[in-house]
Parts: sequence; C-alpha cells; structure tokens
Amino acid sequence: MDWQADISHWLTADWVRYLLLPGIAALILSIIGWRKERARKNRTNPDAVPLLPWRDISFWASFAAILLLIAAGYSALTS
Repeated sequence: MDWQADISHWLTADWVRYLLLPGIAALILSIIGWRKERARKNRTNPDAVPLLPWRDISFWASFAAILLLIAAGYSALTS
C-alpha cells in the first residue's frame, strides 16, 4: 500500500480544495471573531466602536463554516 499516493490523491480531490479548506478557514475566522467580540465586551468601554464588526463576521463565518463542512463531509462519503 502506497500511503503517499493515497495522500496526494486525497489532497487533489475537488471537495478538499473547494469545500474542506475554505470551511476550515471560515471556522478559524469565526473563532477569531468570537474572541475579538469577547475582548470588546470585557474592556473598560464596551460601547466604543471597533475597527471591524466582529460579531457579524463571527456569525457569517460560522454559518459558512457549517455549510461548507457539511458539504465536504457529504462529498467525502459519496466519493
């Protein structure tokens, strides 16, 4: 069994490039947004306007991550 060929075949699959990797990136962005929003709530002036709307970024990144990772799992099972 050639495990290196199996890994290279897995990494070149379309569902990995178009669903899994963007899903993981969206999940990481969601975690960053959640942490930034938490930090904003814990500072001395929570009403100060942040540079980016981290709450919205975290929500939409979570939504995209869920959809992309579900689609990646479905594609992995059917291929």
